[in-house]
Amino acid sequence: MATMIANEAFSGNLRRQLAKLFSVSLKLTVPDEPGVEPLIEPGKFGDYQCNNAMGLWSIIKGKGTQFKSPPGIGQALIKSLPTSEIVESCTISGPGFVNVVLSSKWMAKCIENMLINGIDTWAPTLSVKSAVVDFSSPNIAKEMHVGHLRSTIIGDTLARMLEYSKVEVLRRNHVGDWGTQFGMLIEYLFEKFPDTDSVTETAIGDLQLFYKESKLKFDLVPEFKEKAQKAVVHLQRGDPVYRKAWAKICEISRNEFAKVYQSLRVELEEKGESFYNPRIANIIEELSSKGLVEENEGARVIFIEGFEIPLIVVKSDGGFNYASTDLTALWYRLKEEKAEWIIYVTDVGQQQHFNMFFKAARKAGWLPDDDKTYPRVNHVGFGLVLGDDNKRFRTRSTAVVRLADLLDEAKTRSKKALTERGKDKEWTPEELDQIAEAVGYGALKYADLKTNRSTGYTFSFDQMLNDKGDTAVYLLYAHARICSIIKKSGKDVDELKQTGKITLDHAAERALGLHLLQFAETVEEACTTLLPNVLCKYLYYLSEEFTKFYSSCQVNGSAEETSRLLLCEATAIVMRKCFHLLGITPVYKL
Repeated sequence: MATMIANEAFSGNLRRQLAKLFSVSLKLTVPDEPGVEPLIEPGKFGDYQCNNAMGLWSIIKGKGTQFKSPPGIGQALIKSLPTSEIVESCTISGPGFVNVVLSSKWMAKCIENMLINGIDTWAPTLSVKSAVVDFSSPNIAKEMHVGHLRSTIIGDTLARMLEYSKVEVLRRNHVGDWGTQFGMLIEYLFEKFPDTDSVTETAIGDLQLFYKESKLKFDLVPEFKEKAQKAVVHLQRGDPVYRKAWAKICEISRNEFAKVYQSLRVELEEKGESFYNPRIANIIEELSSKGLVEENEGARVIFIEGFEIPLIVVKSDGGFNYASTDLTALWYRLKEEKAEWIIYVTDVGQQQHFNMFFKAARKAGWLPDDDKTYPRVNHVGFGLVLGDDNKRFRTRSTAVVRLADLLDEAKTRSKKALTERGKDKEWTPEELDQIAEAVGYGALKYADLKTNRSTGYTFSFDQMLNDKGDTAVYLLYAHARICSIIKKSGKDVDELKQTGKITLDHAAERALGLHLLQFAETVEEACTTLLPNVLCKYLYYLSEEFTKFYSSCQVNGSAEETSRLLLCEATAIVMRKCFHLLGITPVYKL
């Protein structure tokens, strides 16, 4: 290795720190090939490996190079690698792969520092500083259903991971609170409750049923339909009576949504379609002035290269639509809120709509042509929630499943399982209720997040509440068991953090330590790919590594008790941070 010393404190991202070292080595090894990025991956024959030799060989072999083969380049990379306390040793395998073994002492020191300074010192640093995450987005006067579950849970986790990575996140609930359907709702409200000021949630009752009744009357009674259409005009002109009725319907609906968000512990700031509506005309005017908007069959449209149908921005009746609202919201987020990254979490069925309006925004010059350059936009699509029949998950009466009912059912089943294990006799009713809720809701969230979001998943309470395998219940048990091990030791773990030392001499201790140190790069990968399942996989493997460690290394009463208790505590801390990022409440006993 080169003699240059590059001793660094742990920055949180192991892969990036190794990349910095190999970046120096690459410049010294192939000075005539600038801009070669280090290719660092977890290794088979070491902790990590550098995979540049093969690619470099294909570039330089015809240029009169001193190197005879890829392994020769690999040897040179090792020779030029700056000396660092991070690296214990390097070897070559296969066609020039450089296998890196990390220093166990350095690894132990990094974990000790985290225990003293906190898990936030391991937070990744992203190149983006501000983001909008647009998620959940139910429609006013309609129930939140199982489809909203995915958008709400995935969006919340993406927001949490970005916030942990020091990004300022605007969590946006783009509710459907504007449009022609409000004409029939308002008119039906006037008919049923002439004195709209006194209308309460209790009086209206089931808002979903209210919506269906008004829709039925709209479809069957021409006089009502005519009144409803006039009501839309009154509403859009700002008539105070109609605006008041609209606000009342929105308020009742909003209160229902709030109960679901509260249960899921999800925070959102509402900026619905009505917020952007007054701004749409100016945005259409701006797009027209750039020559993007054309007349087509009575409508005003933007033709997008690569799509057979145009993007309609003003309907033939002069009304606005999703595209006009979404373009206006994007403009506002870019120009007024100064967001660098705007992330939309909806089902994959809306992919074409997003592709078209993103391209329209590029044509307008709002976004760079390169979709990797900031400011940037991403559509985070997700698959359907399926039933046992592999079709869209519905109730037996073929109705869409209400989200509130699903949450109740998850908690009820969780409480039943705990009661069957006699926990109702061990715990207070409050403890039983809290833990049943944490486990039930956690199981629901984890089952959704652990699969790649672009595919659908089969909804099964039995599977998600199983205490074996890759489930939240298993992971919460694992965390509770670690807490129990620490408690049984009788030691003050906070005192041990300040005075104790960690050693990673046993293979299982070292494997657990390495996995702990890979936390930050995992969170970063989950953020940059917008894939929460990456973090779920990490968490599951962490619990597996802990199980191997605990079954082969005695903790309490051993000569290495202090070190191993600190490893237990570090594992519990990382697990809790993973739970937090996934929106799951940890439990300390089960």
